[in-house]
Amino acid sequence: MSRKNEKDKTLSVRIGILSFAHMHAASYAGSLPHIPGATLVGIADEDRDRATRMATQFGTTAYPSYEALLADVDAVVICSENVHHRRLTELAAKAQKHVLCEKPLATTLEDADAMIAICAENGVKLFTAFPCRFHPAYKRLKAATQEGAIGQIIGANTTNQGQCPGGWFIDKKMSGGGAAIDHTVHVTDLLRDMMGAEPVEVYAELTNGMAHSDYDDCALITITFDNGVFATLDASWSRPKSFWTWGNVKIALTGTEGVASMDMFAQNHVVFSDVAERPSLHNWGDNMDLEMIQAFVDAVAGTQDLNAPVSLATGEDGRAAARVALAAYRAAETGQPVTL
Repeated sequence: MSRKNEKDKTLSVRIGILSFAHMHAASYAGSLPHIPGATLVGIADEDRDRATRMATQFGTTAYPSYEALLADVDAVVICSENVHHRRLTELAAKAQKHVLCEKPLATTLEDADAMIAICAENGVKLFTAFPCRFHPAYKRLKAATQEGAIGQIIGANTTNQGQCPGGWFIDKKMSGGGAAIDHTVHVTDLLRDMMGAEPVEVYAELTNGMAHSDYDDCALITITFDNGVFATLDASWSRPKSFWTWGNVKIALTGTEGVASMDMFAQNHVVFSDVAERPSLHNWGDNMDLEMIQAFVDAVAGTQDLNAPVSLATGEDGRAAARVALAAYRAAETGQPVTL
């Protein structure tokens, strides 16, 4: 990273994207041009054709290897298949580049621990991509609960439902699971961040009731926290292809003095398309991905607002959320709650 003289606070942060396997990579790449001082230096991907297409789309360079890109940047965003997160994080850390890694942080706790350790050993920052923290609806809900608007929280009813993404997401060797590992981590992270509490027990029932295949696409999970709060979570790929939106993130809280709820993606236009031959919802709300990438750039530059209502999820936060998802699979296998 280069910094101009202290009188001129303009910063230049050079970012690279390692892999475009995850669909969120496009949103992250599209956010960077809107951030003063941030530059998308290039894209590296084992799928060279995909790297070339994405580089053309976002007006940047397709690098021939991850190592070549790492030589030219200050930090990277990792958007590979889940199973490759550890390998790419290790490459970046050894090159002393800061890392924002797509969720789930890892498919095993061993991998998560290794990622956290190698970043610490090399003096680089490791963050987990949980953009939902930055959505205004969540920030308002967090502020209200911390101000005591509903008293002490007793329970939470939550959802993160969506459409099955297909591809490598349903290849358990690449993804680490199905809907549970994909969708449990977001809401778990929000609940941990909002309450400052840790999960202590997980129970889950998982099925493949939609696609009838060998991966889970329906997940009903109960999480108990160390402050006594219990949360239920529908973390499913239960939306059919013809549904008018991809999914949702909702939290409904019950407290000793009242209730509060959040529908994160409620700001929508209804679009009737003769091409698609169905109505669809197009979100017009705030861009939480942009807010998260801005926070990452600020963290790399050392200019982050330490008093901000929300902060980037750390590697440890990513591990904690992944731990709940992995426990859900163990609970579903045994039919018994898993103590964390």
